[in-house]
Amino acid sequence: MSRDKSEFVSDLAIDLQNVVKVYRRRVRALDGVTMQVHKGEVFGLLGPNGAGKSTLIKIMMTVIRKYKAQGTVLGRPVGDKSTLAKVGYLPEHHRFPSYLTGRQVLTFYAAMTKVPAGIRNKRADELLEVVGMKEWGKTKVSQYSKGMLQRVGLAQAMMNDPELVLLDEPTDGVDPVGRRDIRDILIRLREEGKTVFLNSHLLSELEMVCDRVAILVDGTVRTQGTLDDLTRESRRYEITIAGQSPEWIAEFSGVKTASVEPGKSLLVMSGAEPEPVQPLIDRLRAEGRTIVAVQPRRESLEDLFLRAVGDGEGNDHSNNVKAGGKA
Repeated sequence: MSRDKSEFVSDLAIDLQNVVKVYRRRVRALDGVTMQVHKGEVFGLLGPNGAGKSTLIKIMMTVIRKYKAQGTVLGRPVGDKSTLAKVGYLPEHHRFPSYLTGRQVLTFYAAMTKVPAGIRNKRADELLEVVGMKEWGKTKVSQYSKGMLQRVGLAQAMMNDPELVLLDEPTDGVDPVGRRDIRDILIRLREEGKTVFLNSHLLSELEMVCDRVAILVDGTVRTQGTLDDLTRESRRYEITIAGQSPEWIAEFSGVKTASVEPGKSLLVMSGAEPEPVQPLIDRLRAEGRTIVAVQPRRESLEDLFLRAVGDGEGNDHSNNVKAGGKA
């Protein structure tokens, strides 16, 4: 007897194929998005305003209707309602009833996801402590700052002990200490085997916590993968030495030179492996040259992002109709 495809075990928490969303007036917010997120990883979605990031998350959460989508979320077809009980969600610009306390917000949303009453109160107390809001649990959310609302929002997304957590700008309005705390929580979720999918404009935050990323531009995925894979071609070693670069440097394949500041020179060798750099360093030492620094370098996530966005401008493959302000 043949088995349904959904019955086969997959290591993908999210497997999207050709997701399209068209709004009124033929505004194409998503134009054939294909994206894979592995179980147990922190996956970052980035892109400029209007790229379609929030629209993609809302389709997975069935907040808005898809125009066309194939693929699965937690092994079930996109839009399957039963799957949502296993998903935690923090929307962008979320709003909580102002008359509720932080603790009441958590128990209220837990009840909506059918968390048993006997578990709700205990879990609310535990998560308030996890997000650093234990002392504010009995205070109405109307008195919370933006950062405090984000912390409670993150706790709300974890109340149903989800397998997959979807976070739309979770660090928006959060101070540096709060961003560090949220980053630690995301790492903790990964260690527990949960999958985290987050959309953020803070590239430095994504770079520190994400296993893999995707860059969405004009409703299409420009690139996706691990940072190591995406920046492999840019990896290099930079050697700063005192004085002028030696005349014999041309004997070393793939080495470029430049002046960094008066009295110093920069030697740049392409490649990720350290072995080819050793003969160059040995020769510099043999000549008694002062080596100021040896540093491995690669593109930052910001560099990668700007390059991907730049590639989309004027590209023949970009959308004829932009996302019209839809995020």
